[in-house]
Amino acid sequence: MGAMTGDSIERELVEEITRRVLERLGEEARPPSSGTRLRFLGEGECQPCPVPGHCAERCPNLVRAFVDCGACRVSSRPGTVGHPQDLAASIDHTLLKPDATADEIEALCREARENRFATVCVNPVWVRRAHELLSGSGVLVCSVIGFPLGAAHPDVKAYEARRAMLDGAGELDMVIQVGALKSRDYRLVERDIRVVVDAARCRASVKVIIETALLTRDEKVMACTLAKAAGADYVKTSTGFAAAGATVEDVRLMREVVGEEMGVKAAGGIRDAETAMAMVAAGATRIGASASVKIVRGAKRDAREPAAAGAKATGE
Repeated sequence: MGAMTGDSIERELVEEITRRVLERLGEEARPPSSGTRLRFLGEGECQPCPVPGHCAERCPNLVRAFVDCGACRVSSRPGTVGHPQDLAASIDHTLLKPDATADEIEALCREARENRFATVCVNPVWVRRAHELLSGSGVLVCSVIGFPLGAAHPDVKAYEARRAMLDGAGELDMVIQVGALKSRDYRLVERDIRVVVDAARCRASVKVIIETALLTRDEKVMACTLAKAAGADYVKTSTGFAAAGATVEDVRLMREVVGEEMGVKAAGGIRDAETAMAMVAAGATRIGASASVKIVRGAKRDAREPAAAGAKATGE
């Protein structure tokens, strides 16, 4: 037998690791050869995908099995629809109505803990309390900046961002200067966003609310372009206080403009799992909703039967 080459050693090592993973998952121990399809957890064969990066959508049980074995992150293409029951991790559980009470904030945080939502999104006055209630849970606190009109001075927005982070916010949803955008004062719009991004200084993610219901298509494209140029992490459709909220068409357009480098958050009027999943399919990586618990329950039910459509809510 000749000496083993580096390539053959690497190949055998990969096959041995694969065999052990399959054993851990309860499968027959066998290294897959080239072109072999894996049969996983009794759920049928893993079919080759014509476009890579859609395992979360096409093979959810396969992906969940790897997560159960210790994987802490799974790569996927933008717009991939994950398993409906995993939708909670993409939801900002939202309560932004002006008459929100302390008891309602506590209930919001309790629901976020129980359902493992990405964040709770609250007005600045509630950030510190929400941060205390969610300590150790892994759920972040998102604060809104210049909300809901976006008409505050950039310096005020920058201060508001710093104060929110001081109180415990890990994400910031800021509203752009809509009037400046429509006036084609793009320098002001970009500065308005950038001062918040600079204030965050990698301590918090910044989502830019462009309020799609008030914009033309060209204005939506420009708003997304300016947000990307200013270094924001996400673009977001709506405050939930305008005449209309998120649409699949707007989410798809926003994703096309910002590409894979930024997140897209759909918010406003998302009341059921079917709508939420449609937004994800169009390119949303985050969902803002006040009906989050209903959405998650509907997502679990959707594995068996369709959910009914709902009505628009205010302040999502």
